[in-house]
Parts: sequence; C-alpha cells; structure tokens
Amino acid sequence: MENPVIETMLKHRSVRKYTRQKPTDETIQAIVRAGQQAPFASQLYSVLLTRKKAPFGAPLWFTICVDLYKLERFMKLRGWEVVTNDLSLLFFGIQDAAYMAENMVVAGESLGLFSCFLGAAPYQADKIARNFNLPPRVFPLVQLVMGYPAEQNPPRPRYPLSFTLFEDRYPELSDEQVTEAMQVMDEGYLAQDYYLKMKAKIRLENGKPETYSYKDYSWTEHISRKWGQWYESPQELLVQLEKRGFKIG
Repeated sequence: MENPVIETMLKHRSVRKYTRQKPTDETIQAIVRAGQQAPFASQLYSVLLTRKKAPFGAPLWFTICVDLYKLERFMKLRGWEVVTNDLSLLFFGIQDAAYMAENMVVAGESLGLFSCFLGAAPYQADKIARNFNLPPRVFPLVQLVMGYPAEQNPPRPRYPLSFTLFEDRYPELSDEQVTEAMQVMDEGYLAQDYYLKMKAKIRLENGKPETYSYKDYSWTEHISRKWGQWYESPQELLVQLEKRGFKIG
C-alpha cells in the first residue's frame, strides 16, 4: 500500500548521532502541536524541553510527563476534587503521554528529524523534577531526543505479523512458533551487527559465566538478560512516584 504516512512509520529508526543543524521554533511547535492531536483520555500530559547537553549531541531533549497537576487546578476552579485513585489516573495519564510522544516522533520524521526514546525517566523522576521545578503530581514518563540525523541506519526488525496480530482469540502458541519469531528478531539484528556496533552486551550477574560472543548475541538474549536480572523489586519506582505525589497501593 502506497501511503506517505505509512511509509514514514515503516521507515522509523532510532538515531543516536545528530548533525549540528538546529530546528526552528516553528518546527518545534509544529511537532508538539501534532503530538497534542493524539487521542487522549483527559490530556493528562505536559512536555518539557531543554536544548542543553542532550544525549548523543541532539539539539532537542523532550521529557513527556503524566500531569495531574493541571487537571486538579481546573477541577478546583469548578468546585471539584479528584476522588479517582492514583493508579487509575496514572494508567490513563500513561496512555495520554505515550500517544503524544509517538505522534511527536511521526511528526518529526515527516519533517526530516529523527529521534531516540530514553526509557529510564521514571527512575530519575525526582532529579528531573528538581531540574525543571515541577509541581507535585507531574511524573516524567519518557524522554525523547530529536534532531537531524548524522547516521543512516536501517529500520530494526519486528516480530512477524503472525506473532503479533491475533483475531478473535489469543492462540495457543507452540514452542515452534515462538522459536520462529525469535529467529526473525535475532537474525535481523545479527545481520545489522546491531549489538556489535554498540558494544551493548548486558553483563551476566550472580557469577554466571558468559557463553555468548557478538557473533551470536542478539535481541532475545539481550531482552532476556534485561528483564531476567533487573528491577526485581518495585520499591525504587514506588519511591519515585511517592516523591512526585502519587500514592500507589
């Protein structure tokens, strides 16, 4: 199907090297306005921007936040108080902020700017809040660096549609089907030398011996090491949420 929007989305790739060219204020505003037109539950988001010392030398560094502060301010002026629990509001806010962030990525790429998501913002929420003087009830969800690319990477592999799109019911996946999907991902990343170029192998913990080289270390092993070793306790994240005024549990 020939469609410029779909073609832009299918060519998406994360970029970690940027030129010195700086987007105009008009371009930045257009990207954020496009982000605002994403579907939303209650516009429970705000976007922070800094142009100082962004990762990878990018000219723009956005932080997309879940924002209940503005909601509570206008509800107060209407004579209402929030009674909905924080967990529910947090989920709705995550949806709002995530939709906006993705719209910003697509809008940016349509204007020639590429980007890279940084997912650790929730674990640095208190620090980000101090840097931006955030009021209570504003929680950094994800960061996004953006600029004009200085590298040309191919789109990264994705699961086959047969492992993604399930109509009417979730199928009983056989080991063979899972293995086939794993193979698509692993062979795709190996063909691009992705982890070799980035030297991005995750270290094994608890004294486990290393059995992989960059010749066979790929996506499914990388993801398994990440979620098989990190963040076993939610406490660190719960502390960050509580510092920002969210009470979960």
